[in-house]
Amino acid sequence: MFDYLKQWYNRKFSDPDAVTLFLLVLLTFALIILFSDILAPILVAVVLAYLLEWPVQRMVRAGLPRLSAVGIAFMSFVALIVVLMLFLMPVIWQQSVALVAELPQMFAQVKVLLNRLPEMFPEYISQDNINHFIQTTTDRALVFGENILSQSLSRIIGIMALLIYLIIVPLLVFFMLKDKNQLLQHLNRILPTNRRLISQVSDEMNMQIMNYIRGKAVEVFVVGVFTYLCFAFFDLRYAVLLAVLVGFSVLIPYIGAAVVTIPVFLVALFQFGWTGMFAWVMIVYLIIQALDGNLLVPLLFSEVVNLNPVYIIGAVLVFGGIWGFWGVFFAIPLASLVKAVFTALSSKQELPPVPPEPQ
Repeated sequence: MFDYLKQWYNRKFSDPDAVTLFLLVLLTFALIILFSDILAPILVAVVLAYLLEWPVQRMVRAGLPRLSAVGIAFMSFVALIVVLMLFLMPVIWQQSVALVAELPQMFAQVKVLLNRLPEMFPEYISQDNINHFIQTTTDRALVFGENILSQSLSRIIGIMALLIYLIIVPLLVFFMLKDKNQLLQHLNRILPTNRRLISQVSDEMNMQIMNYIRGKAVEVFVVGVFTYLCFAFFDLRYAVLLAVLVGFSVLIPYIGAAVVTIPVFLVALFQFGWTGMFAWVMIVYLIIQALDGNLLVPLLFSEVVNLNPVYIIGAVLVFGGIWGFWGVFFAIPLASLVKAVFTALSSKQELPPVPPEPQ
């Protein structure tokens, strides 16, 4: 066993560039795991800087100076955030408060509707199954409510931190865009000289991350707006809140769509009952999810490395458990990074021929 490991080590890490790449990835992961809370504002700023770098590059290619392009992109982004906070956030807050206040009545109505299922489908559903499901759901809802109350103080502290981020993050984004070349030069000075594989992986990942962040922003907007239009057409209550939840659910591959289906199902069932309108709402919602997964995602992420769904779900679980929301958000790029690193370490670089010794 020891000889096998020794041979594997000599085969994979005989190249100094491979050792440098492995140590850099290991150090980066360790820093994020140990200091994820402290680095959170920087991660947010990096995501937003990647998002705004695309329009900046387009304006620079059109002949505009980079500083002017950065100013236009940054001010447009700030204006968009202000508009959302002034017009969209109050509506979301009002609908959230109304939905929370209506939850007890909603659960009572859902309980009545569930008790009707044994009468409608006596061959498939029994009253014991319904009672067990209701009891289990009620117990979990009580535990969830207790957790919310116990964490109220930490939520207040989180709100204060959010207010601080509203000042720090925009400043970081502006200077990351403005001084991009200077920051990259500083980074190059820190990196070791044996960085051939680092450059290979970073060039590949830089384009993938930019396309991924830009594609996710477009996907959130398109899915959210289209969902709101469909829900508003059916006059579904809390349409804005549900559309925002559906839009942001695309940030969590596969799992997000399954989780956000629960509030959509409950609100539609509470409003329409077991009627044809309820069926139409759920059918349209499932069509939106199908179009997103089979049409929009392949169109937006054609330049991102294709990964098997098993790898994506595994990355969501692993990186989400390590880094929380950011681990889930970057699950696909991180999985692509791991794949790129293994590809770089497994690639066999041809060594230059040794010149003959002079006779």
